[in-house]
Amino acid sequence: MELFIDDRQNKIKVENDLIEDIKKVIIESMNEEEIDLNYEISLSFVDNEEIRILNRDFRNKDQATDVLSFPMEDEEFIEEKTLGDIVISLERALEQSKEYNHSFKREMLFLVCHSMFHLMGYDHDTDENTKEMREKEKSVLNKLGIKRE
Repeated sequence: MELFIDDRQNKIKVENDLIEDIKKVIIESMNEEEIDLNYEISLSFVDNEEIRILNRDFRNKDQATDVLSFPMEDEEFIEEKTLGDIVISLERALEQSKEYNHSFKREMLFLVCHSMFHLMGYDHDTDENTKEMREKEKSVLNKLGIKRE
């Protein structure tokens, strides 16, 4: 697995140990689906304003969100072994970590895990799909010892 990171914000410092844990979550998510680890994934860190613009332009929702997933569904990209792009608002992740009363690191790892399942074709568009996706996320996080504090 090759991870390309683009930190396009300057409000929250991203520590190396967080990056290492993110890699573990990505690998374990792919292992959960028994997907070949020979994929590239792009991960961008942005602020609330940039993610608001992306959310507006790609989802017609003019508001900040926590994470956006852009799976590469075109066969041309799959042949090149690109799984997709993940964009996370670090500002929103920090806000949510406080709201849910757990660490910023735990929130970031959950968002990466959540987004990975989107990249691998899962969605939460129905109750049944949401339940399946949540079970997979929980499985990955539990295997890595990542719990709500």
